[in-house]
Amino acid sequence: MAENDDTNVAGVFRSYMTPSGYTQRAQADKGKCDLHVTPAADSIIGTCEYYYRPLGCVYTETVEKVSVSSAWQTVKAFATSWDPWTDKELVHRLLHRREQLIPPNCTDSDWSRHSNFMMRHIGCGHKPPGYYVSYGYYYCSNYGAKLYPNLSPAGQAWLRSARWWLQKNMERGLEQNMRENVIELKSQKPGNGSFKMDVQQYPHVRQFQLELDDETFKTFAFKTHPLAYLDGGLAYLPSYDLANILVQPNIQEWGDGRTWGQAYDSAKVVLPQQLRDSDIDDPVGKALGRLMAK
Repeated sequence: MAENDDTNVAGVFRSYMTPSGYTQRAQADKGKCDLHVTPAADSIIGTCEYYYRPLGCVYTETVEKVSVSSAWQTVKAFATSWDPWTDKELVHRLLHRREQLIPPNCTDSDWSRHSNFMMRHIGCGHKPPGYYVSYGYYYCSNYGAKLYPNLSPAGQAWLRSARWWLQKNMERGLEQNMRENVIELKSQKPGNGSFKMDVQQYPHVRQFQLELDDETFKTFAFKTHPLAYLDGGLAYLPSYDLANILVQPNIQEWGDGRTWGQAYDSAKVVLPQQLRDSDIDDPVGKALGRLMAK
């Protein structure tokens, strides 16, 4: 057995059943670029680990040890700059489990969208979308730890449902991109909206390539958010829960038009329902109204 220990080459190579007198090494591909996104197992959809599992040292040391006040900025910077192929511990672990991490509906304990991407893109220079580490894993974990305990039972049920729909919609969009250039999703409940996205309108993105462009992938993910929030039952939550949810996004996020876009798409369904169910002077209703006026 021979292993390639060159850190510039992402791969582990082995040869089996080689005659003892045979001195020439077996040939092995140094790279692998598989654009076919394999579907996630139903059992992992709805968990934070769906996006990413911090298997190596870098994420923990960089993100989990910063102060609360600077956490989001650190996560954003980390997601943008981090090249997971430089994390030797992570790479070593995943490469030894590659065959278990790439099949459809994989239930391996190390599987995530992030690790699945890495094992489909070995040595080709592609990095997983930063969304998996930042908006996906970070906010999923953060909301579970800090928002969930402060919600009513109805709000907690909403958070679990919305998390499931966020990931299910991501799966639906990735699967559609395997078939065509257009992604078109609609809500599962009447009146909650829909969206259509032609990836050809974005530079360097076509069929099979949604994961390869960071900004395009983030745009796609943000378009799925209102559908997930609303299908999870956001419009029917009590004012106390809505107030808690409304203040969760980090203040720096509101500088991104996509954040306002998802807030508007959600508010135009939530506000009328809240006005029907509660006093028109309700402060949460007024807050949602201000969002819609932006």
